[in-house]
Amino acid sequence: MTSQRTDAASGRTPVRCLRALVWLRMDSPGTEYFELRELSDGWELAGSVVLADAGVPYAADYTLRCDGQWATREARILLRRGGMEQALSLRVDAQRRWWRGDEEVPQLRGCTDIDLAFTPSTNTLPIRRLALEVGKGSDVTAAWVRMPDLSLVTLPQRYTRLTPSRYRYESNGGSFVAEVDTDELGLVMAYPPGWERVASTGR
Repeated sequence: MTSQRTDAASGRTPVRCLRALVWLRMDSPGTEYFELRELSDGWELAGSVVLADAGVPYAADYTLRCDGQWATREARILLRRGGMEQALSLRVDAQRRWWRGDEEVPQLRGCTDIDLAFTPSTNTLPIRRLALEVGKGSDVTAAWVRMPDLSLVTLPQRYTRLTPSRYRYESNGGSFVAEVDTDELGLVMAYPPGWERVASTGR
């Protein structure tokens, strides 16, 4: 895509949408509209998610900004359920310290990636940043934003590149394992048992 827009909140221009897509959640009701955008100094991931958890409806809007090496720099999340709203805003400084407003979140110090529990989009961050060769793997520790309370914890993870387009994802020492199919931009095409792409621009 070649569309451009100005981001009024940050003043950064241009913002070019590289790909828009829709994911459908396979194991419970849910869907997401997502855009990957190229900034003049990095990348932006933005999504709108609608899902149900234990019969409770949720809507989440988020925007993530990364530097040119795909390291997380900012995250803004707004979660709505039943007329209630909850917001979370994070920023990461050059020393990889994570801040919620003026307060540091010390348990996240040193984390490079953010992982949002309600979307497959954040798998793209370590996939692009690590740029693994086929057959190689790497361990990372992500700042995990959990649902439905937007609480913050660290989550040990491992990514192994099985083929040019497939990765094995493991978390918590292998307690969860999935094989994730991606496109040439590192965006998820299939993430069983959770998500599957059902529409996309460009590919």
